[in-house]
Amino acid sequence: MKQFISRFTLVVRDYDEAIEFYTQKLHFELLEDTAMSETKRWVRIAPPGYQEGNCEILLAKAVGEDQEKSIGNQSGGRVFLFLYTDDFERDYQNLLDKGIRIFREKSVESYGKVAVFKDLYGNLWDLIEPVKPDK
Repeated sequence: MKQFISRFTLVVRDYDEAIEFYTQKLHFELLEDTAMSETKRWVRIAPPGYQEGNCEILLAKAVGEDQEKSIGNQSGGRVFLFLYTDDFERDYQNLLDKGIRIFREKSVESYGKVAVFKDLYGNLWDLIEPVKPDK
């Protein structure tokens, strides 16, 4: 049996502000933005270097009070998303340059370089450059 996660939903307050943040500040790719109705859109984004079959994020505008309460806290205050990079210093500097809130400063851990940042809604993300395995 083979399974994989193709995408997951990130609840947002507004489609356009979320697209702007992820594409302009984190340099994500906008894969699709299709109107489904007057109020609903199918918005898919992915980090730079995305290849077909990689995991994507579906941005979904909150509907109703319960969904609105989850914006920015979809994981109960834990790190929610893990963004791997091939150049930590480049991407960490981008976070600083773009004014993205750093929650936990950069450090070197047994698994690699890491820092924790907040997206525009307060969701916590790890930026990680994993240790390269010895060959």
